[in-house]
Amino acid sequence: MATKSERPDTRRTPTRKSLVRSLFRRRTRGEAEDDAEAGRSIVMPVQNAAAPLRQVLRRLVMALMVLAATTLLVYMDREGYHDNADGRVGFLDAAYYATVTLSTTGYGDITPVSDGARLTNIFVITPLRVLFLIILVGTTLEVLTERTRQQVRVHRWRSRMREHTVVVGYGTKGRHAIETLIGQGKPKEKIVVVDPQKKVVDAASADGLVGVLGDATRSETLQRAELPRASQVVICTERDDTAALVTLTARQLNKQATIVVAVREDENVPLLRQSGANTVVTSSSSAGRLLGMSMVSPNVGSVLEDLLTYGNGLDVVERPVTRPEAGGSPRDCEDLVVAVVRGHRLLHYTDPEAATLHLADRVITIRQTTPLEPS
Repeated sequence: MATKSERPDTRRTPTRKSLVRSLFRRRTRGEAEDDAEAGRSIVMPVQNAAAPLRQVLRRLVMALMVLAATTLLVYMDREGYHDNADGRVGFLDAAYYATVTLSTTGYGDITPVSDGARLTNIFVITPLRVLFLIILVGTTLEVLTERTRQQVRVHRWRSRMREHTVVVGYGTKGRHAIETLIGQGKPKEKIVVVDPQKKVVDAASADGLVGVLGDATRSETLQRAELPRASQVVICTERDDTAALVTLTARQLNKQATIVVAVREDENVPLLRQSGANTVVTSSSSAGRLLGMSMVSPNVGSVLEDLLTYGNGLDVVERPVTRPEAGGSPRDCEDLVVAVVRGHRLLHYTDPEAATLHLADRVITIRQTTPLEPS
């Protein structure tokens, strides 16, 4: 059965031109306040940047280089300068003049008197003064503009996010679900993590994911994750009652998305299905069955664990039937077919209706894969 993400998207995807236009258009007061609040709760992936101390040291070295160049220029043209103290300008006087000039202090005790010295001040030392001030003030300006830059980055992300996956909870279950999604080809840019803990959201950001800080049972939190435009929702909360509330809220915001929920107790499965979940996975009973099978047959337990671990050994995948496979038997496929999806029905491979594959069918197969490369 084809999921929503596999259907052709007929909605208009924002182009680069429309994205730039959205950044510079006049926004209403409500939109501006919403972007400001989103900038505080949405944590974008960590970008490669030098350490703060290294940045300061680099700017300091650049400032010293400008100061040294100015000192050298003044000293080479020292005959064109006049010192009110003794009339002569030495190297120390040149360094002194360069320092007070670049810092715009300008005591006036050393002045350029020749035409060449004055031209040098106009066309060389003045630009160096501007560069010197830019270097020194740059760190302060960067701190002041960081918040604005974050809001612009968040606004750009929100304007272009479509058909993505929202993962509620970044614990053990959430991390493994994301690893499987990435292993199946889902880009990190299309995955959004929602969690109420700041350190968890920061960890997701460090892993290259967009994180939204907030309570996922509240609709405004899920709206910041752009859930109304998502194609898939994975709910991995610690409590079953929280999972039910998140499922209800998510289904209210998005009627078409595929919602998969993890719960602890089997008795809560019907409640989650009534809340709008497409698939409900019971973690405790699944773990118990795996433990029981491992006790009866350790080999069976190892095979099941292998099947559940994507990207290493054997994997269970769903794929469309290829044109050469259409009209043939599931046994003729290169992979081991265990089920056939025809329309909205799931057919076991022993079902007589699944004896002949159709081009519109999808097959669930077991295939061997190579180990995932570390990201």
